[in-house]
Amino acid sequence: MGRKSTLLLPKHARLLEEVGENLRLARLRRKLSAEQVAERAGISRSTLQKVEKGDPSTAFGNILQVLMILGLEKDILHLAAQDPLGRKLQDAGLAVPRRRAPKRTSSP
Repeated sequence: MGRKSTLLLPKHARLLEEVGENLRLARLRRKLSAEQVAERAGISRSTLQKVEKGDPSTAFGNILQVLMILGLEKDILHLAAQDPLGRKLQDAGLAVPRRRAPKRTSSP
Protein backbone atom coordinates (compact mmCIF):
# COMPACT_ATOMS: atom_id res chain seq x y z
CA MET A 1 0.00 0.00 0.00
CA GLY A 2 1.53 3.34 -1.08
CA ARG A 3 1.55 6.62 0.75
CA LYS A 4 -1.37 8.93 0.22
CA SER A 5 -0.25 11.98 -1.73
CA THR A 6 -1.19 15.46 -0.58
CA LEU A 7 -3.25 17.40 -3.10
CA LEU A 8 -2.73 21.13 -3.16
CA LEU A 9 -3.96 23.96 -5.28
CA PRO A 10 -1.19 25.29 -7.53
CA LYS A 11 -0.93 28.57 -5.58
CA HIS A 12 -0.45 26.62 -2.33
CA ALA A 13 2.12 24.35 -3.93
CA ARG A 14 4.02 27.48 -5.02
CA LEU A 15 3.98 28.74 -1.41
CA LEU A 16 5.60 25.51 -0.22
CA GLU A 17 8.13 25.68 -3.03
CA GLU A 18 8.99 29.24 -2.01
CA VAL A 19 9.53 28.17 1.61
CA GLY A 20 11.79 25.37 0.42
CA GLU A 21 13.74 27.74 -1.82
CA ASN A 22 14.14 30.19 1.07
CA LEU A 23 15.57 27.39 3.22
CA ARG A 24 17.94 26.34 0.45
CA LEU A 25 19.17 29.92 0.00
CA ALA A 26 19.65 30.28 3.77
CA ARG A 27 21.75 27.10 3.76
CA LEU A 28 23.85 28.35 0.84
CA ARG A 29 24.38 31.77 2.46
CA ARG A 30 25.81 29.93 5.46
CA LYS A 31 28.05 27.94 3.13
CA LEU A 32 26.71 24.64 4.44
CA SER A 33 26.42 21.60 2.22
CA ALA A 34 23.21 19.62 2.01
CA GLU A 35 25.04 16.71 3.61
CA GLN A 36 26.12 18.85 6.60
CA VAL A 37 22.63 20.21 7.23
CA ALA A 38 20.99 16.81 6.83
CA GLU A 39 23.44 15.20 9.23
CA ARG A 40 23.07 17.94 11.85
CA ALA A 41 19.28 17.87 11.52
CA GLY A 42 19.20 14.08 11.86
CA ILE A 43 17.49 13.57 8.51
CA SER A 44 18.57 12.01 5.23
CA ARG A 45 19.80 14.06 2.28
CA SER A 46 16.75 12.97 0.32
CA THR A 47 14.48 14.33 3.07
CA LEU A 48 16.40 17.61 3.02
CA GLN A 49 15.93 17.71 -0.76
CA LYS A 50 12.18 17.27 -0.24
CA VAL A 51 12.19 20.11 2.32
CA GLU A 52 14.06 22.38 -0.09
CA LYS A 53 11.75 21.49 -2.98
CA GLY A 54 8.65 22.23 -0.91
CA ASP A 55 7.34 18.67 -1.04
CA PRO A 56 3.96 18.70 0.76
CA SER A 57 4.54 15.22 2.20
CA THR A 58 7.48 16.48 4.27
CA ALA A 59 6.86 16.28 8.01
CA PHE A 60 6.65 19.63 9.77
CA GLY A 61 9.14 18.38 12.36
CA ASN A 62 11.76 17.95 9.62
CA ILE A 63 11.25 21.53 8.51
CA LEU A 64 11.68 22.68 12.12
CA GLN A 65 14.90 20.64 12.40
CA VAL A 66 16.32 22.38 9.33
CA LEU A 67 15.25 25.79 10.68
CA MET A 68 17.05 25.03 13.96
CA ILE A 69 20.27 24.08 12.17
CA LEU A 70 20.11 27.32 10.20
CA GLY A 71 19.38 29.35 13.34
CA LEU A 72 15.97 30.35 12.02
CA GLU A 73 13.72 28.41 14.42
CA LYS A 74 12.10 31.59 15.77
CA ASP A 75 10.74 32.27 12.27
CA ILE A 76 8.18 29.57 13.04
CA LEU A 77 6.55 31.96 15.50
CA HIS A 78 5.50 34.15 12.58
CA LEU A 79 3.19 31.44 11.24
CA ALA A 80 -0.42 32.52 11.74
CA ALA A 81 0.69 35.40 13.99
CA GLN A 82 -1.26 37.85 11.85
CA ASP A 83 -4.82 36.56 11.71
CA PRO A 84 -7.09 39.38 10.51
CA LEU A 85 -9.96 37.05 9.56
CA GLY A 86 -9.82 35.21 12.88
CA ARG A 87 -9.77 38.49 14.79
CA LYS A 88 -12.79 39.78 12.85
CA LEU A 89 -14.66 36.56 13.59
CA GLN A 90 -13.70 36.80 17.23
CA ASP A 91 -14.85 40.42 17.41
CA ALA A 92 -18.13 39.52 15.71
CA GLY A 93 -18.65 36.76 18.27
CA LEU A 94 -18.27 39.18 21.15
CA ALA A 95 -21.70 40.66 20.42
CA VAL A 96 -23.36 37.34 21.28
CA PRO A 97 -25.05 37.36 24.72
CA ARG A 98 -23.03 35.65 27.41
CA ARG A 99 -24.03 32.35 28.89
CA ARG A 100 -25.12 32.21 32.48
CA ALA A 101 -22.57 31.15 35.04
CA PRO A 102 -22.95 27.56 36.26
CA LYS A 103 -24.95 27.04 39.42
CA ARG A 104 -22.98 26.77 42.60
CA THR A 105 -23.06 23.53 44.43
CA SER A 106 -23.07 23.93 48.18
CA SER A 107 -20.98 21.63 50.30
CA PRO A 108 -22.55 20.33 53.53
